[in-house]
Amino acid sequence: MAAAEDTNSTQNPSGSDAPKLSDLLDRSWKLYDEVDTTHESSSSNAVQVKVKRAIAQLEEATRMVNQLNLFSHNEALEEISTTDLKYLLLPALLGALTMKQVNPSKRLEHVQAAHVYFRDFLQRCKDYDISSFQLPRASENTTDTPTEERMNPSVPMPMSQPDLIAMATQRQAKIERFNQRKETEAKLSEIRGLVESGSADEEVVRDFYLLHVRRWVTLALEEIDSINQEIQILKRMELFKQSNPQPSPPKRPPMKPFILTKDAMQAKVFGEGYPSLPTMTVDEWYDQHRLKGCLPDQGKPRSTADGDAEEDERAERERKEENDDEEALQKARDWDNWKDTHRRGYGNRKNMG
Repeated sequence: MAAAEDTNSTQNPSGSDAPKLSDLLDRSWKLYDEVDTTHESSSSNAVQVKVKRAIAQLEEATRMVNQLNLFSHNEALEEISTTDLKYLLLPALLGALTMKQVNPSKRLEHVQAAHVYFRDFLQRCKDYDISSFQLPRASENTTDTPTEERMNPSVPMPMSQPDLIAMATQRQAKIERFNQRKETEAKLSEIRGLVESGSADEEVVRDFYLLHVRRWVTLALEEIDSINQEIQILKRMELFKQSNPQPSPPKRPPMKPFILTKDAMQAKVFGEGYPSLPTMTVDEWYDQHRLKGCLPDQGKPRSTADGDAEEDERAERERKEENDDEEALQKARDWDNWKDTHRRGYGNRKNMG
């Protein structure tokens, strides 16, 4: 918030050393601006601390306003002093900060409280005729539990001609509010510098606060629309949870330790509990399964009878060559000569056309 310093600020009605009403509003408004413009996650601890601190200050300021009776249904807007105009924003700021609280278990409670704050703010602005708008009907406060028919997503809701007309009217109202908010924000930016510097006269300061109030009127109407939809969604989720409770996962029985036994008889005698059950060594277990033919040959392929004969013949031939056997040497020479005059694959006619 950017407000001019006020020498006639409203004092604490208790007369104690507690913060003045204007200080409470200025601090909480500044905290709201920080929370609203931060790039930090809204669920972070730092942001939530600021939100709770601002809400506490605004609640205290609201109690002080009620004690001072600053606003009355019997007075007109012109009768409100310029320094008191900004306190019209207390319920609007409370509603906006309440919506920024992050607590899934209390979300429905928070949005309903924010709805009350925003509607109270709009009602007061309507009483003072600050802005031209249609106050949402009390029935739009979606606190009623949706019926079973409306809760069932498989049942389509019929859309009549009046519903289409209402939707078109609401869309046009949203467009008008958006344009009005942009126009108000543009005027605020023009006079903000004068008010912050303290050189603005009372009329400019009064316009500054009234523009803020009108801007928040458009924001409050938008927030109420979204709150009505969120309340319906939250209540549907709650009803769905009640009608479809999540079953608890079945508990698995505890697993007993697995211990190797030498035979089935030993398992029957000693049972399967640890450590009374005797165990066997790895070598004993391996020998037992090897005899039963349950183990592979440690990655080595099994040799066939033909393979063994071929291996024996090759070994015998090499032995004879090493011993200078005349017949073996002659066969080796003949084979080498034959390979010199015949290319590889000679005589293989199977793959030729």
